[in-house]
Amino acid sequence: MKHMLHRAAQATSFITASVITASFIAASFTLAGPAAAQDDRPAAKYKFDLPPSAELTYTVKASSHGIPLSGSGTIAWQQGGGKYSLVTEARSGMFGKVLEYRSEGTIDAWGLAPDTYYEKRLRKGAGTTTFDRGAQAIDLADSDNTVPIHGGEQDRSSAPWQLAAIARAAPKKFVPGSEWKFYVVGRRSAETWTFKVVGTDTIRTGAGELKAVHFSKAPPKGKGQQVDLWLAPSLEWYPVRLVFMEEDGDSFEQLLDKVTKK
Repeated sequence: MKHMLHRAAQATSFITASVITASFIAASFTLAGPAAAQDDRPAAKYKFDLPPSAELTYTVKASSHGIPLSGSGTIAWQQGGGKYSLVTEARSGMFGKVLEYRSEGTIDAWGLAPDTYYEKRLRKGAGTTTFDRGAQAIDLADSDNTVPIHGGEQDRSSAPWQLAAIARAAPKKFVPGSEWKFYVVGRRSAETWTFKVVGTDTIRTGAGELKAVHFSKAPPKGKGQQVDLWLAPSLEWYPVRLVFMEEDGDSFEQLLDKVTKK
């Protein structure tokens, strides 16, 4: 019995560490190491068209140390009046709510401009990273270091939605092989994320079969977490599928169940 409880605890730890958001969302992209140097930052400013406000519901599946898990997740996305908010939650049948991410901010010339990024995981303390626009600095939740603000910075929840907004404004530019870079901030550090367009796939969701553009975010230097993201042009470029693969073979998947526009 103790062995089974220990394995269940390992599984809970995995699903807690892997769920996202963003968006996607999120929430599960891995950030490691010190903040990236200023010269490493992407400098491009793109046109954007934010997706309409909506609540998205997902079916969650995971495998940790050979243990299958299932659950559900939601992303509440709202934008209007020059502001936006993203609330991502995930639940498992055994443990209830295991994760909550919140990204809130304004909309500027770059697109989404986070003011705060909140993260709470099961058995982990809550933390909030603050984007101090007046001081032009980002206060990291779990570090004494700060990151300077130059424009275009995203957090771990907002990055996939910034990608969707850019794709909505210029869909013809999202061809296989193209790459889209963002400077992304988490609780401890910041780094450049590179989303590469792989192609277009047909995804079977609770909302029906959808053509979706497949993006892949490779782990830095070939080590770490592999992330694959599918955005559906016919469904406002909302994220319809998200898959995470860890180095040790553990996996996590979110698949769209339904969308309710607000």
